[in-house]
Amino acid sequence: MSENYALTPVELELMEILWKIGEGTVREVMAHLTPNRDLAYTSVSTILRILQQKKILSAKKVGKQHIYIPCFSKQIFATHSVDKMVKQIFSGNSVDLVAHLVDKKALSMDEITTIQTLLDAKKKEMVK
Repeated sequence: MSENYALTPVELELMEILWKIGEGTVREVMAHLTPNRDLAYTSVSTILRILQQKKILSAKKVGKQHIYIPCFSKQIFATHSVDKMVKQIFSGNSVDLVAHLVDKKALSMDEITTIQTLLDAKKKEMVK
């Protein structure tokens, strides 16, 4: 995945909608915006075209409309984004990322238990 896949907040907002609905026209994407979100049709259309130029979306023309389709899943995007952040901010050290999250983020007991369960499962997987 190239560095071109960095998204602005509004691009990410529209991608979240498309990942949720699978594919859609400008109007379909707009229908899924939060009710108080004020984005013009032309703005949404322009942003979707930019995402297509970045090769984050593909589009097929049906009649006069374009149907926009994500080129990769949200999971693939998340993996790329986290990998990039670990390389840039934590010099590639995942332990530093986890230490930062545990130390700097106010975690509930449920979150700590969940993290511990994930780590325990990962240990068991690696022992096999």
